[in-house]
Amino acid sequence: MKHLGNRVEDVKIAYVGGGSRGWAWGLMSDLAKAEDMCGTVYLYDIDHDAAKKNEVIGNRIKNVDGCRSPWSYKAVETIDEALAGADFVVISILPGTFDEMESDVHTPEKYGIYQSVGDTSGPGGIIRALRTIPMLEVIAKAVERNCPRAWVINYTNPMTVCMQGLYKAFPKIKAFGCCHEVFGTQKFLAEAAAEMLGIEKPDRSEIKINVLGVNHFTWITKANYMGRDLYPVYKEYCEKHQDGADHQADDNWMNNFFVSAEKVKINLFRRFGYIAAAGDRHLAEFCPGNWFLKDPETVSRWKFALTPVSWRKNDLKERLRKSAELYEGKKEFEIKETGEEGVRQMRALLGLEDMVTNVNIQNRGQIPNLPMGAVVETNARFSADSVEPVFAGEIPPEIYPLVSRICGEQQLISEACAERDLEKAFCAFICDPLVTTIDWADARKLFDEMVDNTKAYLGEYL
Repeated sequence: MKHLGNRVEDVKIAYVGGGSRGWAWGLMSDLAKAEDMCGTVYLYDIDHDAAKKNEVIGNRIKNVDGCRSPWSYKAVETIDEALAGADFVVISILPGTFDEMESDVHTPEKYGIYQSVGDTSGPGGIIRALRTIPMLEVIAKAVERNCPRAWVINYTNPMTVCMQGLYKAFPKIKAFGCCHEVFGTQKFLAEAAAEMLGIEKPDRSEIKINVLGVNHFTWITKANYMGRDLYPVYKEYCEKHQDGADHQADDNWMNNFFVSAEKVKINLFRRFGYIAAAGDRHLAEFCPGNWFLKDPETVSRWKFALTPVSWRKNDLKERLRKSAELYEGKKEFEIKETGEEGVRQMRALLGLEDMVTNVNIQNRGQIPNLPMGAVVETNARFSADSVEPVFAGEIPPEIYPLVSRICGEQQLISEACAERDLEKAFCAFICDPLVTTIDWADARKLFDEMVDNTKAYLGEYL
């Protein structure tokens, strides 16, 4: 890596999961616009053919209009080759296949348990964690061998437990987890400010917030725009839109599995007086099962969707088709802003800018009333080779029972995964707020069935 004043060259990025047909293309697009840094991205994936296709796709970007930074892409067959001497490591993997995820999401429905996402919390998130953590441990050990000073950026869910796995496997790892859910709430606050104050909608970056909690169950305790407190504005907006936000009045939530009317978010504010800062599909899964996920009819009334894994399988077919077209040169790569902050974070760590944004890292006291060492989500300041958490304060007492319960469950799951202890995992399973809707005997049957459905990835536990 070469620092040339206000430009850095020969940066090496290792992408674990480099055959991705989504996140990898987003990173390529953002790197192409980062004109003050360039280098090589090493693509590693257990599906080497997918990584080779992304190598071809990535190397064509140099000739696309709008490319301001000519990065090179190289697919490699081993993780050690990808990581050797890397400056940054990006982790974006699918733990298992969509067949395993289909069990995660839909097997609990036999017992009346519904999940809108199933990759972070609830029974699906717990079983996904069991097969994901051994993979993250392998990656962490490979980082320790090959590039112990590299910054590791994780996008893989379940985010909190994945980060714990990285930290336990390599305690000195310089790692943080990125999630864009808070960004959506900043945009929602901008919409509320525009409507209630009669102003042009601000950019989300102009909405300054204090965020705290755990991934996908984060909360905003302070929000302002141009120095103006947005809490009274948001309160008025929520009272006006108790049945959902006007921006979804056309009922897109019925036709798009990733859109909601923000009705859950609004309701949580009216219940507790604090701003929930994630999408409704995620927020609902951390709450007691009879609040928002009692049955499909209840979900419909709250104006969000249960995302079926069949949709994800069909979407994969479409992404494979797009990958083939890009690889064969039948379709030109489109460079566009993704809204993700991974490349900006890299730039800050290289000393090219300073920034503050939300990340998932160990609690070093930024949330005093959650356990030290637990993975939490708060703001952090990024600067040259440094990520320092911003003091966020205590979880407010009104929402502390909700957040602390989830934090404790995640700590227990992390221990179960590290120890390869299925019985300890079951203890976390029966404490989950979605699973507490059924009795112990049914919970045991459900857990055993879900474990059996993903046993190909659980050899170290069985």
